[in-house]
Amino acid sequence: MKQLLTLLGLSVCISMGSAYAADAAPAAPAAAPAAAAPAAGKTAQQGKMATCNKDAADKKGDERKAFMKECLSAKPAAPAASKKTAQQEKMKTCNKDAGDKQLKGADRKAFMKDCLSNKG
Repeated sequence: MKQLLTLLGLSVCISMGSAYAADAAPAAPAAAPAAAAPAAGKTAQQGKMATCNKDAADKKGDERKAFMKECLSAKPAAPAASKKTAQQEKMKTCNKDAGDKQLKGADRKAFMKDCLSNKG
């Protein structure tokens, strides 16, 4: 009886394992075409990866690996940083002006909205 239950348990485990493997196999090829198709809204990292891949097309082995590491770790262009700084500067100025006028609550919120949308 123990042998029968052991054999039954083992056969269930094997059949479940193969059923799981059969389900997992079609999912991988279905994901590949989606990844190959160009997405309409690529993230910055995806765009950088595509550019670096294109530039590294003629390189092989360690040379390619070193190039990709350098290319992908490169910092973004400076205009993005200055844009952030400009917004921070605008926020700082408007906040100071609101504090000088001692605005509170809804009045402060309205002033900040107007100030941030008009300046710059």
